[in-house]
Amino acid sequence: MLPAEFADLEPFAATWCLADEPSRWERRLTTSMEDMRAFYDACFPRAEAAISYCDRFDLNALPEDASNLLNLLFSFALVSYPIEVWDSPEPVHTGNARIDRIREPRH
Repeated sequence: MLPAEFADLEPFAATWCLADEPSRWERRLTTSMEDMRAFYDACFPRAEAAISYCDRFDLNALPEDASNLLNLLFSFALVSYPIEVWDSPEPVHTGNARIDRIREPRH
């Protein structure tokens, strides 16, 4: 699913290469902290290289493997908050706040 340069992230691709925000949000809420930590720890050191790789292409004309990599990065961004800030899949101290994205970052 991912470019060959990112084969080390392939074990996470089927779970985290999600095409839309609601799917990524739902996955984050239903994934254990242990599994999110494993994904975060694998992706964190590769994120800069993955961003540079995706930057080589026009955003609206990404090859499928680069599009999957970008979606993986979007999931990584969502997972970073529970790992780095809350130590919980759900936002803490936010009442019933929720995110409703009305448009994806690319179309």
